[in-house]
Amino acid sequence: MLLLSLAYQSLRHRKLTSALTVFSIALSVALLVGVELVRMGARESFSHTISQTDLIVGARGGSLQLLLYAVFRMGSATNNITYESYRQFAEHPAVEWTIPYSLGDSHRGFRVVGTTGDFYTRYRFRRDRRIEFTAGHAPENVFQVAIGSDVAAALGYRLGDAVTLTHGVSSGRGILDHEDRPFKICGILQRTATPVDRSLYVPLEGMEAMHLDWGDGAPPLPGEATPASKIHKEDMKIKQITAFLLRAKSRIDTLRLQREINTNEPEALMAVIPGVALGELWRTIGYAEDALAVVTVFVLVVGLLGMLVSLYTSLNERRREMAILRAIGAGPRNIVFLLVAESGLLALAGTVLGVALVYGLTWLSQPAVEHHFGLFLPVVAPTPTGWAYMSAVVVAGLLIGFVPAVKAYRNALADGLGIRL
Repeated sequence: MLLLSLAYQSLRHRKLTSALTVFSIALSVALLVGVELVRMGARESFSHTISQTDLIVGARGGSLQLLLYAVFRMGSATNNITYESYRQFAEHPAVEWTIPYSLGDSHRGFRVVGTTGDFYTRYRFRRDRRIEFTAGHAPENVFQVAIGSDVAAALGYRLGDAVTLTHGVSSGRGILDHEDRPFKICGILQRTATPVDRSLYVPLEGMEAMHLDWGDGAPPLPGEATPASKIHKEDMKIKQITAFLLRAKSRIDTLRLQREINTNEPEALMAVIPGVALGELWRTIGYAEDALAVVTVFVLVVGLLGMLVSLYTSLNERRREMAILRAIGAGPRNIVFLLVAESGLLALAGTVLGVALVYGLTWLSQPAVEHHFGLFLPVVAPTPTGWAYMSAVVVAGLLIGFVPAVKAYRNALADGLGIRL
């Protein structure tokens, strides 16, 4: 205890150098633990975007591509599927419910999704949270639209506003707008911090109504289009959709349905389990995570080397201190323990400060990050990987202390007690 107290007092005597060293290590640890928190938060946010859904079904292609456009509204489908095929499995005795999606249009950079009322009652995210409205209600008429919270905030929309949708996916204002068939905002969805917030939702019949009288992807000639006032929901016949979500009545039914869908003869379909597709996504982006982890480790190594340089260079100023300790009987173990203890205390203090810093910043920035990026950063206990990182920093700090300790003991006793001119 005496040597620990002496190590602490020695660090207090060099307040500025010790504080800068601790702060350097704290920044490194904060970056290391922060990257782990962000990685865990990103995975949790992605994983909880869709819950209680057993299968995602779309046209045959890549499973990762299907996951991205059906759940995260990223990319485009290679093909659509017929409404008859959808009804075939929606009415399957092993199916509990389905949510159809029709994609392909946009509005000022936000995706437009055609769906049914089942989306508002069946869709779940973050385990058991459901879609709710901050204002208004779900679309009931053919030309009504419900908008996500990000759409409302970014474009300043309110209930009753008319919006013109764009043909195709565009990052801004489109070239070909459905100006003759505007939609009226009937509802604004409550914030979910998922891709739901960045989309507009119209009835499937509304998606068909937008493209009524179109032929081969081209709009009708002027004067040949059916007026919007004469288009009614009950008159619309759904021809095709892009994908649909499915919940089976049991886990066994899930595997049976997946095999049945994947081997469907009339039309080439593909069904993927969300968890399996997410695993493929993590493997795809795992290289980026590994690269970021490597960079973070190098930053930490630089911080520890800075501590080593600080301790080593301070020995020149502490020659007399070390010599006096040896003169009054301090043995090799005492000298080594003293400097290793100083190094360990610096590493421990930097680790504690770094963890406190990253958790404090996470807690303060959590609402803003969730609002602007849709990424939920959980303030939870460190993961086993996080504990391993912190333990490694403290152990590395202790090991680094042996370098100046050996140097201090090898210095001759007269080197510290003699007077230099």
